[in-house]
Amino acid sequence: MDFDEKRRILAERLRDELNLSEKVYNAIKKVPRHLFVPERYRTMAYVDTPLPIGYGQTISAPHMVAIMCELLDLREGERVLEIGTGCGYHAAVTAEIVGKRGLVVSVERIPELAEIAKRNLSALGYENVVVIVGDGSLGYEPMAPYDKIYVTASAPDIPKPLLEQLKIGGKMVIPIGETTQFLYVVERDNGVRKWSWGAVRFVPLYGKYGFRPLEE
Repeated sequence: MDFDEKRRILAERLRDELNLSEKVYNAIKKVPRHLFVPERYRTMAYVDTPLPIGYGQTISAPHMVAIMCELLDLREGERVLEIGTGCGYHAAVTAEIVGKRGLVVSVERIPELAEIAKRNLSALGYENVVVIVGDGSLGYEPMAPYDKIYVTASAPDIPKPLLEQLKIGGKMVIPIGETTQFLYVVERDNGVRKWSWGAVRFVPLYGKYGFRPLEE
């Protein structure tokens, strides 16, 4: 069975199990996850599990990428901030949904991973993704405000800069907690509302508003 067939089967299973919208299903079905993972893990690319990508980081399981996209209610033309680029896979899925009129700004603290993500995204023609090296807990103010924000590492609390960079009417998805983590949906209107989707497991967020500052 080739990679395209494995990807189709995975996408269809996630669509049925998670009741995915057509836009999220199509993005999962299209983005070649096997081209984002290290070669030694390529045969496992369409197993619904996280995989190591080096530097102590992982690529999220496809079902979690799909769930976060659904919770955000991503729409064509939106400007989205991603915290934690990793290998670029989640950014590619998001870019498929927001389309060429949209923009994904992704912040990665590990320069080597940022370069890998840039190469992966460029090779596949994702011109609507900008990868920045920096402290993700600070967001990226120069391109704010954002319609949607999502964080792929667990934080001690909602980082203040991310709330400030979220548009009024915008939505954020972020895992919070250390030993026990929960995935929160945060909505900014006149005030801030948040609700928990459920328990999750992510790597920790590092930075000024993370579990420890970045090393100088």
